Amino acid sequence: MNEGNSTRKRSILKRSGRLVLATALVAGGFLAGSWFAYAFPNQPGTSQVLANTGATPTPLSTPTTTPIPEPTVAPTVPTTAAPTTAPTVAPTPRPPQTVFTIPVPVIAQTMPLDCETGALAMGLAAYGHHYTQAALFALESPDLRPASLGPDHTVLRWGNPYASFVGNVWGSESGATGYGVYYPIILSIARTHGLPNSYGAEGLAVATIYRELAAGHPVEAWVESNWKPSIVGSWTAWDGRAIRYSYHEHAVTLSGVSPTQVRVNDPWHGTQYWLSKATFETSWADFSNMAVVFKP
Repeated sequence: MNEGNSTRKRSILKRSGRLVLATALVAGGFLAGSWFAYAFPNQPGTSQVLANTGATPTPLSTPTTTPIPEPTVAPTVPTTAAPTTAPTVAPTPRPPQTVFTIPVPVIAQTMPLDCETGALAMGLAAYGHHYTQAALFALESPDLRPASLGPDHTVLRWGNPYASFVGNVWGSESGATGYGVYYPIILSIARTHGLPNSYGAEGLAVATIYRELAAGHPVEAWVESNWKPSIVGSWTAWDGRAIRYSYHEHAVTLSGVSPTQVRVNDPWHGTQYWLSKATFETSWADFSNMAVVFKP
């Protein structure tokens, strides 16, 4: 009996004993693993296995935060590199000068018929040579012989204005008691009183007069007083020379020029004004384009 029991015990140990031992080992290992996972949940090398419950996992929501704006930076403007050489710019040509004036002082004549002397005084003064008209007139050698008149108060015989002042400077042209003087006497005085390069003549070209004015040279010209047309006649001088004359003979000093006008210094009333070239040229022709150009 004892032998049989002993045999059964060995049999149990061989079969059911091994099962129990295996079960105990598994249970022990499970408990040990659970305790280890609880005690050290984040140890490296361990992994957590979650039970599959069958539910759809809820995604983690992105935390709501206010975005921080980017700093505002002024845009960088690219700088333009300075040229290594200055650009070549064609200069704007200056328009040609068309108006010329000469600083000629305005001087009024001091005697009724000494307009030629007054114009001479202005021409000399433009260059700084100042003389009284009485002193200049004394150099004109007045010829006081009276005129010989013909029908209609025309002059038949009288003095020679190319050689001296004709008549009485305090007289009257229309009354044929006084007349005037022409360019040779005025030119001679100008040359001996500071303007040696002056020149004068009859028959001068109008272009010559305008060119001299543009160059800054005053001009004394013989014209009709008040620029009015007049009857032009001729007398025979005591020396036999034919003299072209007008009862409105006058002399002025030109002190400027423009494309259409000339500037006049008029000794009659001591005035200065602009006059059309056409008017000037018409009146100047009555005295055969007679003028004196004042030059130092």
